[in-house]
Amino acid sequence: MQLYNTLSAEERAELIDQAGKQRLTLSFYAYAKIKDPKQFRDDLFIEWNKLDALGRTYVAKEGINAQISIPAENMEAFRETLEIYDFMKNIRLNVAVEHDDHSFLKLTIKVRDKIVADGLNDETFDVTNIGVHLKAKEFNQILEDPNTIVVDFRNHYESEIGHFKGAATPDVETFRESLPIINEQLKDFKEDKNLVMYCTGGIRCEKASAYFKHQGFKNVFQLEGGIINYAKQIQEENIESKFIGKNFVFDHRLGERITDDIVSQCHQCGKPCDNHTNCENEGCHLLFIQCDECKAAMENCCSAECQEIIHMSLVDQVTLRRGVKNGNMIFRKGKSDKLLFKHSGVLSDTSLATVEKPKDIRKKIKVKKVLIGKAEHYYVKAQIGLFSIENQDLAIGDKILISGPTTGNQEIVIEKMFVNGSENSRAKPRDKVTINLPFRIRLSDKLFKIIS
Repeated sequence: MQLYNTLSAEERAELIDQAGKQRLTLSFYAYAKIKDPKQFRDDLFIEWNKLDALGRTYVAKEGINAQISIPAENMEAFRETLEIYDFMKNIRLNVAVEHDDHSFLKLTIKVRDKIVADGLNDETFDVTNIGVHLKAKEFNQILEDPNTIVVDFRNHYESEIGHFKGAATPDVETFRESLPIINEQLKDFKEDKNLVMYCTGGIRCEKASAYFKHQGFKNVFQLEGGIINYAKQIQEENIESKFIGKNFVFDHRLGERITDDIVSQCHQCGKPCDNHTNCENEGCHLLFIQCDECKAAMENCCSAECQEIIHMSLVDQVTLRRGVKNGNMIFRKGKSDKLLFKHSGVLSDTSLATVEKPKDIRKKIKVKKVLIGKAEHYYVKAQIGLFSIENQDLAIGDKILISGPTTGNQEIVIEKMFVNGSENSRAKPRDKVTINLPFRIRLSDKLFKIIS
């Protein structure tokens, strides 16, 4: 009975590419009393693994919190694995508005004390006495009420790249920090104001709304399904978006665009930007905002020190970080002193720049392709990509596709290439090929030949 991942992330990414099937990224949660979380976890893993489900899920005695990637063709079968449990009958599945087949590359289901670390003692208040759920149209209407106070119950690095206009955005790093801060700031408005709250998918507000009703707030409301469901509804119903910017998500994408507005800056140069990067240095892994230019110049690093470290031998890197806590334990995400441009406190509702909205990949034209190799290295200054050819020949004039979670899908026609260090018109399996590329590639990228 398999209860673990047998493939590496790289192997899984290759299989996803070869399968060529559309995958959906979705999230859901449910509060319920689960007597045996470990057995519940084991049962889910066995069934989900059969359906090629990938993602990250937490289960506890209080319920389930899940972010999942599933082949679109398995969607109904996946729902059936949930609805055999009474507490997940007709459960709402928040489907992402932007899709990436590589959003998750392994399946993990962990048993935790709580499905969200809120720091609350659930025995001290009624967790089922929640605030009123609002759909997108209703949420927009209540935002127009001058008697409304809207609060973002996400962390600062989430709200920095996108938020509802006029929202209070606590400068916190964890959900549990925001609860006492908001309670203190709004203590004089418990009787006469509408306390309206939102988060990514709704799970944080589900508990927060009950907590604030217990604290004496009379009029408590929450965005049903969070920003993810709001984004879906405004598209389907052609409703104006009161949310501005990008919604931070906890998978490989690190964000999905809701509007064309960019409301944040590159933390290194100050240019309008809302793309997050995890520092390439394994001993740091700081999460911060980085534009394409700084990404190329700094090689995905947050500082010159980290950039020097990634060029050391692997042995030296391991020695250097031995005994040192990893980056997310020693830095506040996006708030390191190494970063020159970073927001703190009240965020702007004004767009700093706009971007061309990416095309919905669900509508893309299918191309026939064959996997022929993988990326080995990218020489930043020379803008040259190195690939190993594993099967089939590659020749001048061939159209290729370079695909990866961060790189996306980049198509070019081979006009010139070097094979094993010498200029040549054809490469064969086991050859090393270098090609001039105007974009950066990563080690996880795959090389495909497009067949006409």
